[in-house]
Amino acid sequence: MSKQPPVNPADPPPARRTGISAGSNALHGITPANSNTRVSAAVLPPRNSADAGAIGRSVGNLGLNSDRMRAAMVQRLGAQGITDEAVLRAMNEVPRHRFVDEALASRAYEDAALPIGFGQTISQPWVVAHMIALGMADKAPRRVLEVGAGCGYQAAVLSRLVREVHAIERMRGLYDLARANLADPMYRNIRLVYGDGMAGLPKAAPFDMIIVAAAGLSIPDALLQQLARGGRLVAPEGGAQQRLVVIERTGPQQWRRQELDAVRFVPLKPGIQS
Repeated sequence: MSKQPPVNPADPPPARRTGISAGSNALHGITPANSNTRVSAAVLPPRNSADAGAIGRSVGNLGLNSDRMRAAMVQRLGAQGITDEAVLRAMNEVPRHRFVDEALASRAYEDAALPIGFGQTISQPWVVAHMIALGMADKAPRRVLEVGAGCGYQAAVLSRLVREVHAIERMRGLYDLARANLADPMYRNIRLVYGDGMAGLPKAAPFDMIIVAAAGLSIPDALLQQLARGGRLVAPEGGAQQRLVVIERTGPQQWRRQELDAVRFVPLKPGIQS
């Protein structure tokens, strides 16, 4: 898979830790889920690729209200337990209303998942902030991989925190949408790729952090192998019952695992969808 050019235009709850090795069945171990994050919007009519450019160009003209609403969102995130000041600053810098339909712009700063077309949603702000904070763990990652770019919002937040963001999207319509949304020069450190997220990006590896925005029954070994030593992978895992997991690479073929929040994400799928 070739790399695309740059797009121009508080503490976790108590966790169980286990050592795992490549190919180990210990990557399973799901407990019941009871919360919603990036869920499939199955009741919505699917959009086609031609719609993506129009969606990406809609900006939700909120005027000065957007600054106040975004500040209120960040304050709420702090009250919900997000304590990483760098993450909170990044959430405050990225205008979320520019990543949703104009008709939904007034709801952009609610702590809710919102439809972005193609049967998908943008994750709620708390989930985005929480996963990024878990991956950073008070460090300063240089190179990050996001699997499941969606509309580009999480990649935009990551771009405020790290030097390089590599984001993969397997659905052509969402890739086009994210590319339109990330056309602003402020996101020039994002490399957006249309491809199979389960395969990762071997040519750009290793990554100091990997965030996966869809749930597989287990974490793909390709992603584990592309994690730098000391790096962290944050992903949902499971089927009907899902749990957020954090995996840290501790050696050439050794990883340490934490199981955290019960979550609900769309399923992780192989290949690409045109």
